Amino acid sequence: MNFTPRPIIQLHGFNNLTKSLSFNMYDICYTKTKEEREDYIDYIDEQYNAERLTNILKNVSDIIGAHVLNIAKQDYVPQGASVTFLVSEGPVVKVPHEAYAESPGPLPEAVLMGLDKSHITVHTYPEYHPNERISTFRADIDVSTCGQISPLKALNYLIHSFDTDIMIMDYRVRGFTRDIHGNKLFIDHDISSIQNYIPDEVKNDYQMIDVNVYQENIFHTKCKLKDFDLNNYLFGYTKETLKEEEQQEITNSLTMEMDEIFYGKNIN
Repeated sequence: MNFTPRPIIQLHGFNNLTKSLSFNMYDICYTKTKEEREDYIDYIDEQYNAERLTNILKNVSDIIGAHVLNIAKQDYVPQGASVTFLVSEGPVVKVPHEAYAESPGPLPEAVLMGLDKSHITVHTYPEYHPNERISTFRADIDVSTCGQISPLKALNYLIHSFDTDIMIMDYRVRGFTRDIHGNKLFIDHDISSIQNYIPDEVKNDYQMIDVNVYQENIFHTKCKLKDFDLNNYLFGYTKETLKEEEQQEITNSLTMEMDEIFYGKNIN
């Protein structure tokens, strides 16, 4: 990708800007019976247990160039898991121009940049409605960094680490740093949309909405899968085993659930 990098700014001391990425993903499943719901929750707890989530966060740490100081992880009863990384400045390397580009970040291949006073966390929330037949799984990942590189460079890897129907992402730059002349800098890189950090092949699969507050350095993007195949939302069987009217009823319930999560409101 061709781009014109912003000139590297000479700073007075350490870069004190805090850059925070919140990545939320949702997986939706139709679970007709209590046994199906329990099987789905067991599947999710196995697929996204604390050990696997720890490996995902280790790769995120590599991408943003962090040195892991401490790891706390926990699988919960009856369901869910949490992992928290406390990280500090990693190996000091020269920042490549690509680190400043509004473009998708790498999968874990090489360290890009160091940071300090930072953390990475993930929490999972499997749940189901007590009366309806839909189960959902949500994972919340937060990457907060100090330094020059944006945690948005880990977004591409995070998207590929989860099988997700809906993604909601928030990015904010807080605080300020100073250049060598003492002038305050409230952001040190160009950004117009979180979408620019998502690969085209992913964007083509999703309906996407931006809500950005540029003057406050706040960026929000949410995504919902465009194509709906009922077979992807049934647990343990296919739609060919269902009557046509039952297929339609289940489809309506699932799409309403997805719309309510995507738009953040109940639909009557």
